[in-house]
Amino acid sequence: MLGEVLARALGLEQRSSAEELMDTVPLSAPVVEETLRFLELTNRRFGGTAIVLRYLRRWRANWPGDRAITVLDVGTGAADIPRALVSFARSAGVEMRVTGIDIAPDIAAVARERVRDVSEITIEQDDLDAVAASGRRFDYVTASLFLHHVPPSRVGDALLAIDRLSARGVIVGDLRRAPVALAAVGFLSAVAGNAVVRHDGPLSVRRAFTVHELARLAAGLGLSYLQARQEGPFRLSLAGEKPRRA
Repeated sequence: MLGEVLARALGLEQRSSAEELMDTVPLSAPVVEETLRFLELTNRRFGGTAIVLRYLRRWRANWPGDRAITVLDVGTGAADIPRALVSFARSAGVEMRVTGIDIAPDIAAVARERVRDVSEITIEQDDLDAVAASGRRFDYVTASLFLHHVPPSRVGDALLAIDRLSARGVIVGDLRRAPVALAAVGFLSAVAGNAVVRHDGPLSVRRAFTVHELARLAAGLGLSYLQARQEGPFRLSLAGEKPRRA
């Protein structure tokens, strides 16, 4: 009850449609680098990377042993998730190939530079819808801090595209739209972020989702294998493996 009262007081009852600077304003290369470093920090320290790795560790027992596991990372940013996946795969003795896509040319360029010595990772500057329409398939599709960037009218289409691209399963991780997340992200953005982060960080929470919203969305799209869950106080996930056909 208190959470609902606070959410109403803070204007968190519904997703915000205000646009983030990273999505609308041309940024200099140093600002892009600073912003991506902040996002990488939040993924590493506050659960974003751990969400993806936890699910893949859980599903690993069912992986085929005669070929590489393929992963598509949507909205890859600085490719920190792909790098973490490759590190996990190497330590586990698993062959894995990761493709990261980002629609922004400057961000894709940063990602390519970050993975230039990692042969298992390929970075493409491309759009989710275009990749989904190409007929390509990957074992798993991951998307961390991507979904809240999608306009409300397009979220369902984005999830269907992610589902279409995945042969085995999906892991979507994002912020949770809640007062505690707004306070934490606002504080971290203020003390550790640049001007873009200070603007976009709290707005990212306002553009994010609740667990109930994601669960209802997946059910409405017929994606019953996807389960929404809270991931600590600040994050949530929408993830699942597809049923295996006999």
